Amino acid sequence: MTWGRAEPLDDIAGQVAIVGVGEGDHSKASGRTTTEIGLQAIERALDDAGLAPTDVDGLMWIPSFPGQVDDAAFHAHFGTKHELWTSHAGGGMVWAGTAPHTAARAMAEGKASVVVNAFAVAWASQRGQMVGGPGQTHAQELHKQQLEVPFGWFPQPVYFATIARRHMYEYGTTEEQLGAVAVTLRRHANLHPTAVMKDRPLTIEQYLASPPVCTPFRKEDCSLISDGGGAYVMTSVERARDLARPVVEVAGVGLGSSFAGVHWAEQGDFTSTPQVYAAPGAYAMAGITAADIDVLACYDPFTIASIMQVEDLGFCKKGEGGAFAASGALAYDTGVIPYNTHGGLLSHAYVLGVAHVVELVRQLRGEAAAQVTDPEVAVYGGYTGPQASTLVLRKA
Repeated sequence: MTWGRAEPLDDIAGQVAIVGVGEGDHSKASGRTTTEIGLQAIERALDDAGLAPTDVDGLMWIPSFPGQVDDAAFHAHFGTKHELWTSHAGGGMVWAGTAPHTAARAMAEGKASVVVNAFAVAWASQRGQMVGGPGQTHAQELHKQQLEVPFGWFPQPVYFATIARRHMYEYGTTEEQLGAVAVTLRRHANLHPTAVMKDRPLTIEQYLASPPVCTPFRKEDCSLISDGGGAYVMTSVERARDLARPVVEVAGVGLGSSFAGVHWAEQGDFTSTPQVYAAPGAYAMAGITAADIDVLACYDPFTIASIMQVEDLGFCKKGEGGAFAASGALAYDTGVIPYNTHGGLLSHAYVLGVAHVVELVRQLRGEAAAQVTDPEVAVYGGYTGPQASTLVLRKA
């Protein structure tokens, strides 16, 4: 059954490199603003790239998340006044994967030459106000207000617990297999100095002893709520070769959409993600298959989302993702496909995917805390529910 589509994208393979990455401090409630966190991430990314704020002539963010670093905030902070090409097709989630494609088009058209994509949240600090988070966004959606919320299908843990139950029914996936994802990612986070859960080990026994929050989920199946952010700097591959950092080029980008949009209750294939439509185009653009990928990072709001995306990206057959995770296949050092080596949204920080891209760049440079041995190709899987993106990065 066809329940979505691949969005048409220009071939931009080898046109763009990510030359600098940085993070705003990841933490529990810190009292910082979203803008402050985003600016810290940009400062660190520019320092990593060896570039100055005056070198930046392009800036990408997503305005639907308040407090992102826009051109006014950038200039006010850095004391600059030069013209900036701007795009609202940046930020985290799906856009952390497609921003390089948007930037490549701007570079090809002569609109920009050094582009920063940034995203930040202060959701832990804002939690008492119950504003700014994903629950608020979904609660304001009219279709959900009328046809989902009245029936108790809200918020996100309920959505994904229902999806997990269906995956269990169709394929025999178990709670222990969900737990294998949580335990593996916590182990990775324990090795990562910036992870919110770096000092909180987790065993499968501890996971199984944890009380349910929305069956079959325990709290360890659910993403963190944190303050934090990330940024990455893009320029042409040619210019990147003149900079100090190892060159990490964008080899492929794909974008897939579900016909059901944000109404997951209506999605045609309830146990799949739009990665099934995004990944083939990205792989074709890069000239690879799943077997060529050395390290993977997927947007992981819940453990079941990891299992489904690992399946949909081609690392195992549909329905085998739970057993695949339980076999140890996702471990950074002994696995088949090292996965979310920083800990992901589940154990590193809930900064909506931008830190996933930062981690992959560090992996390809050989700078990661849980370093994979000699990776050449890395893939980010972005996800919002109605859409998924696939970003292929390659050591140049």
